[in-house]
Amino acid sequence: MSTVENLKYRYKNLDVFGKIIAINVIVFLVGLVLQSVLRIDLFNYFELPSGIMDYVFQPWSLITYGFLHSGPFHLVFNMLFLFYLSRVTTNLFRSKMILNIYFLGIICGGLAYLAVANLIPLNFIGKNDVLVGASAGVSALLLFVAVYIPNTEIRLFNAFNVKWKHIAMVIVGLDLFRMLSGLNQGGYVAHFGGYLLGYIYATKLLKGTDIGLGFERSMDSFMSLFKPKSNLKTVHRKTNKKEYAGKTKEEFNSFNNQKKIDLILDKISKSGYESLTKEEKAFLFKAGK
Repeated sequence: MSTVENLKYRYKNLDVFGKIIAINVIVFLVGLVLQSVLRIDLFNYFELPSGIMDYVFQPWSLITYGFLHSGPFHLVFNMLFLFYLSRVTTNLFRSKMILNIYFLGIICGGLAYLAVANLIPLNFIGKNDVLVGASAGVSALLLFVAVYIPNTEIRLFNAFNVKWKHIAMVIVGLDLFRMLSGLNQGGYVAHFGGYLLGYIYATKLLKGTDIGLGFERSMDSFMSLFKPKSNLKTVHRKTNKKEYAGKTKEEFNSFNNQKKIDLILDKISKSGYESLTKEEKAFLFKAGK
């Protein structure tokens, strides 16, 4: 197997967030080569401009800016955080729901950036500034985790445990301080756009409402445009499915499984992951696949 084929094989076996991380790294390396070797900057058409009229002519930048980074430290920090947060969340929730939070966070961060740049009559963000980075999406995931399962712990440096809510409090506090002190204000405005989305998503989900379903359906419809159409005809026929309390057996089982997941997540939020029984951990792991 050649090196290229080996890389393709490894990429195909990554989960969805592993692929997002790989794409971010590849885009950064390609941009580095184009700028340093060929003196070409093609990615400025994918950065989010602060001027509203500039944005009108490149609306795709509201999402594409999340795949660009200003430097290696910017990239590494965001991708490491995304790696840990995606591992925590995709073990507990549907992967598509976590994708909703991530990309809606990027969109809300971009909208917050545009709003502050064009509506606040201060030099908070320069007229020629641009926004890049996945930070808004990562920020959305961080606050979602901190609000939905605040007492779940992560082990840092293999030395001590810290609750996600405490990690979020420290990072949000640092972002607020740095934004008010005038350092990278546009970037931190985008962070807070992501924080707001993550907070709203978690509070609504705790009440039983997934606010990302409309966005998910829109993305599914958009992606279906790029899928090859099959010439095979589908034949529909009615089946007499046994009903349970007005629901089919599949719907009834799905409802019961979701209730069980909600109870386990509630137990995690109150007592931590380690309070789960072996059977509960196994059920949660199986449900997360």
